[in-house]
Amino acid sequence: MPRAFGRTTTICFQPSRLGVMTLCSLVIIGFAARAEPQQYEIDPEHLTLGFLVEHLGYAKVLGSFQEASGSYQFDEDTGQLSDVLIVVDTASIFTNHRRRDTHLRSADFLNVRQFPSMTFSGVTARPIDEMTFEVEGELELLGLIRPLSLTVSWNKSGAYPFGDEQYVMGISARGSFQRSSYGMNYGVENGWVGDTVEIIIEFEARRH
Repeated sequence: MPRAFGRTTTICFQPSRLGVMTLCSLVIIGFAARAEPQQYEIDPEHLTLGFLVEHLGYAKVLGSFQEASGSYQFDEDTGQLSDVLIVVDTASIFTNHRRRDTHLRSADFLNVRQFPSMTFSGVTARPIDEMTFEVEGELELLGLIRPLSLTVSWNKSGAYPFGDEQYVMGISARGSFQRSSYGMNYGVENGWVGDTVEIIIEFEARRH
């Protein structure tokens, strides 16, 4: 659980002034040692990177990217989140419709030959409550970089019950962006394909 920055309980007995100063220093140093961010790597076997886009106004198409990787640093004591990086293989797009997926890989949409990846980089993180954060970052897509905000929920952390019992963190994140802001304009004006792309991210990450 994230705690307030610098929040400690210090009990100093009174044998001597030097002893008090030493004990207090040890408490402060001990807290600082615990407050180090830990490196996390996203487990590609437990990563869902999905999206929703309207089709003709009738319903939304649900798709995903099947190849992605990522990492970040997180301090459970302070709730400090930093160095967020998610890299997505754009050619791995999948909507369970072969012709549509081929079209989405073309220059009308993702142009995967020229831009084989898109990247989200987290810049700042603001805690909303103990388990929720607003992550402000940048999405690089089609060679352009635009701001992107994600609402991130910290679901659970602990020793994994399978295998080597490595420490694992579970995350859910949501956000949205306008694809036309990246020059992806196909079907926007005539309403065939929605402009708003809703992002759905679910993953487990292993601490190193």
